[in-house]
Amino acid sequence: MPHDHHDHDHDHFHHEGTSPSGHPYKPDNDQPLTYWQRMEIAVRELLVEKGITTAAGINAQIARMDARTPAQGARVVARAWDDPEFKARLLADGSKAMAEMGIEPDGLKLVVVENTPEAHNVVVCTLCSCYPRNLLGLPPDWYKTRAYRSRMVREPRAVLGEFGLDLPDDVQVRVHDSTADMRYLVLPRRPAGTEGWDRERLEALVSRDCMIGVAVPEAG
Repeated sequence: MPHDHHDHDHDHFHHEGTSPSGHPYKPDNDQPLTYWQRMEIAVRELLVEKGITTAAGINAQIARMDARTPAQGARVVARAWDDPEFKARLLADGSKAMAEMGIEPDGLKLVVVENTPEAHNVVVCTLCSCYPRNLLGLPPDWYKTRAYRSRMVREPRAVLGEFGLDLPDDVQVRVHDSTADMRYLVLPRRPAGTEGWDRERLEALVSRDCMIGVAVPEAG
């Protein structure tokens, strides 16, 4: 199962060739545009031509989407841990509670599922890569792979084990399949020993993977 748990600030080069100076390089991966890529370009140019939007507007929207990070979701989780009334509202209507914090729901229904001592939740999109981007930013590459999308629903414990998460046999694993108009967010269990921590300190415990369900937060 592919992981991207280890982020580095340098490129990984595949030594499939060398430049004239002898340094390794990445081969060009230019490929003919797919049908959907051509369609996207055509629709985008048509929208600009008709005056419905502008190239600058499209670029600004893309930049806004790319700026989203899991820190948004961590804020939501930390508040739920610290504020029982907010937690109740979040579990009852995730979209409405999220809006309380100034986070745009993007017209999608957000369902928040809570981990308990008896049940552990994990999120997948078997169709493609539906994902709460307004809370977590861009989905990790492994979330979009066919292996994750197909295996998580068939053998969730095995897949979680490959992420290093081994759950007791008496804990039920619940797999939630996202859809085009519905997104899921896992509300992980608050780690023991964090009583009295402020929200900023709690937020630091909440990783993207915890909110997908392939990891659990630890106080360290």
